[in-house]
Amino acid sequence: MKVLVIRFSSIGDVVLTTPVIRAIAQQTNYEVHFLTKARFASVLHHNPHLAKVYTIEKDLDEVITYLKKEQYSYLIDLHKNLRSARLRLALGVPAYHYPKYNIEKWLLVNFKVDKLPDSHIVDRYFQAVTHLEVKKDEKGLDFYLGPEDEVKIPDEIEKEGYLVFVLGAAHFTKQIPVSLFKKLIPLLKQPILLIGGPDQRKVGEHLAQEFPKKVKNYAGELTIGQSAFLLAKAQRVLTPDTGMMHIAAAFQRPTVVIWGNTTPVLGMYPYQTVYENMEVPNLTCRPCDKIGKKKCPKGHFKCMKNQSIEEIVSALNKH
Repeated sequence: MKVLVIRFSSIGDVVLTTPVIRAIAQQTNYEVHFLTKARFASVLHHNPHLAKVYTIEKDLDEVITYLKKEQYSYLIDLHKNLRSARLRLALGVPAYHYPKYNIEKWLLVNFKVDKLPDSHIVDRYFQAVTHLEVKKDEKGLDFYLGPEDEVKIPDEIEKEGYLVFVLGAAHFTKQIPVSLFKKLIPLLKQPILLIGGPDQRKVGEHLAQEFPKKVKNYAGELTIGQSAFLLAKAQRVLTPDTGMMHIAAAFQRPTVVIWGNTTPVLGMYPYQTVYENMEVPNLTCRPCDKIGKKKCPKGHFKCMKNQSIEEIVSALNKH
């Protein structure tokens, strides 16, 4: 017997499905398969709870023939959009999904009326597997490293202990401004390792040149797994609302989250780890979107620029 779990979007979203994957594998006799986009599949490469991972580049036609041959007993839809609806029809097996609360999110974004339940999205995901009598095991998120993920950290940095700063995010209004990093770095006690994608390489190089005794840049140089390796050994992590925040949570690293246009009320805060949320109070424009935008709709970007340097430094300098 087999079940297919699907989640198509973002590194973080796929990591957030791992408690459900683990629970099905450990609490039932079903073989668990997973379907996602190819660029996100690496976060599942070493997951021992998955028998197979299917991927698509753009379209379901790439895999539907293969998925039909698997003869799944159930489809666990953790995406719930038109694409996943099409897959449900194509496979013709019982399908279960979770509540997305799109109306409640719309009310929060557009009218700042909060009708969302006080629950993490992982808890909502578990509502899709209640028919399997699967329950949360309270073990948090999973991220499994392989030997190819190891990164050589300078001995003096590893011995002293280090912070990881996550540069960039999928959307501009989630990104921590460079000006904020520049204010923080001189005030912090430990060395800082920078991680991020190719788009953040120049920012990382700039910060490392400006603070050569404090900062080492890895942005644009590492795979997702290698970035995860650095997160796993970090004393603390500074991150915006992004996928690396969830990977840090998988390793139960103490995390300081800088919230821009989004808000933890949406249910995507760090899961089952020690964390502190940094938010600018009394901003009536937040959240301006449930995901993120290319620019601040108001033009001021106060949700990031008005962050308390003192509070962030205090949180990062804890032992």
